[in-house]
Amino acid sequence: MGKQGPSKDAVFGLGMKVHNIRCCNDPPSWRRMTGVDCRWNSKSLLFHELKNDTSKYSSCKGLYVGKKHLWLQKHKKIIVVVFGLLSSLFLLDSLIVSSDFAKFQPSTASNSSSEFQGRDSYINKKQSPIQMYDRLLNMASSALAEKEFKQESSNLWVKPYRQSSSWKPCAERKLQTNLGKSVESNGYILVSANGGLNQQRVAICNAVAVASLLNATLVIPKFLYSNVWNDPSQFGDIYQEEHFMNMLKDDINIEKELPPHMKSLDIEAIGSQITDADLAKEATTAEYIKIVLPLLLRNGVVHFLGYGNRLGFDPLPSNIQRLRCKCNFLALKFVPKIQEAGTLLIKRIRKFSAPPSMLDTQLLGKFIENNGDHDYSRGSTKYLALHLRFEVDMVAYSFCEFGGGESERRELQGYRESHFPLLLERLKNTSPVSPLDLRKLGRCPLTPEEAALVLAALGFKSGTYIYLAGSHIYGGDSRMHPFTRLYPNVVTKEDLLAPSELAPFKNFSSQLAALDLIACATADVFAMTDSGSQLSSLVSGFRTYYGGDHAPTLRPNKKRLAAILLENGTISWNIFEDRVKKMIQEGHKIGIRKYGTSIYRNPRCQECMCNKQ
Repeated sequence: MGKQGPSKDAVFGLGMKVHNIRCCNDPPSWRRMTGVDCRWNSKSLLFHELKNDTSKYSSCKGLYVGKKHLWLQKHKKIIVVVFGLLSSLFLLDSLIVSSDFAKFQPSTASNSSSEFQGRDSYINKKQSPIQMYDRLLNMASSALAEKEFKQESSNLWVKPYRQSSSWKPCAERKLQTNLGKSVESNGYILVSANGGLNQQRVAICNAVAVASLLNATLVIPKFLYSNVWNDPSQFGDIYQEEHFMNMLKDDINIEKELPPHMKSLDIEAIGSQITDADLAKEATTAEYIKIVLPLLLRNGVVHFLGYGNRLGFDPLPSNIQRLRCKCNFLALKFVPKIQEAGTLLIKRIRKFSAPPSMLDTQLLGKFIENNGDHDYSRGSTKYLALHLRFEVDMVAYSFCEFGGGESERRELQGYRESHFPLLLERLKNTSPVSPLDLRKLGRCPLTPEEAALVLAALGFKSGTYIYLAGSHIYGGDSRMHPFTRLYPNVVTKEDLLAPSELAPFKNFSSQLAALDLIACATADVFAMTDSGSQLSSLVSGFRTYYGGDHAPTLRPNKKRLAAILLENGTISWNIFEDRVKKMIQEGHKIGIRKYGTSIYRNPRCQECMCNKQ
């Protein structure tokens, strides 16, 4: 937060005497200023005198007014000087606050990309900084100070493995096994997707694949309103409907609505509503053909209610897998409103113009291409985007401890009782795992302090510009202080966009999350603290698909990092650096997608990309 305005005591310290002019309801001060002794024995006496002797009161009042004018004339210059000085101090303070670009300010609930009811009280709490690794933090601070005037390694901003550039995007091509859509459809598929932006995106792509698998017509998916996400946005508020339909028109039939004669159907009553209870998580194609296809053929329509991760990655026919990839990387384009705001976001953090990359063009379209400032010779500021998953729900769900002591333990247990009662009930009959063992197993979310130590060990300088996605950090400043101590240039979308520019997205958390996705995907470096999150997976996939060897992604191995950090009391900084670098290098060695893993996270496979070697 910015500095507060100067206090009265600060003004008095300048040696100037300031007189407080008060109303007649403050007799002692009034008497001192005027020198007139009007008798104010009690309230009853005052009212009695006002009622019965108005002439006496008027005389007293007139004397006071005359004295007041004399006093004002006498001290006029002093008053002018004091007010002028106060105005100057307030103006200077405002300029300091407005220029403090690098200072991190935790966002309020209205600015979050993922909003949970009742969790704001866990964000902006006024606490002293919480640090778990004081010794390492001090060594990191010294190491960064020594490197400040040294040349930064250029390898930090490119992928270390050049063979990644041999894989090129080609999900739009048709395989020999892909015969296109059939002339006659088996019926209509309705989808009501749950979750936030990233879960919904995966659901859309899975629905496209299922429509092709079952030779069905897909109706533009709907998004369920959730009290967790508080976002009424529908498909057309986030994605370009016409582009979506045109891109996939040769693969499946897509309609915006059911035909009129089917709108009155009670889909649940006829047995065509499918929920999570009917279809296993990551179901196989065989399960869809066995469970869903008979309903589709019988009733002409099926409705997937609360559709999420209900289609597995393997085994899946190549043409279905390719279509899923095509939907994610080509068919789902953000609406112009989001693209325009996203362009402003990355231009402001880059500061100067840079030639648009393939990632820029795919995510931002004409807005990044129509760049009025083409003076690329000035270069641009490189930036690192960080998805720091340290929200209160993640922290509480982990059952880990983060150095906050007994008060933190009580607070997180209260949050679990309020938000995860079923989880607590389920765990009653199991043997608890200690917080230390959970950390050793790599099950604890990384704190901002741990994320900063990783970046410092890799060699990123203190002045590195860091875009923080989400920004709903548990503990607020008390948790972010160790991070901003090492890396003060931290910004969020709320820092980079004016309130008027963010206004169209207010109360639309999924649309705000789209801005985070854009800023992370187009960053020079993207760092995640939890590779299992949907945002990190989608961003990683986009950077693999369109980034070539110019879009490095940092993936800490939480289990290995925990083992390193457990030696924080004895390990030297040089050894810490070496071990962290090796850990990150291992994370870079992601080759061809392994069987059963997410095609959205790693599209490097023959259905999505082509190997030009």
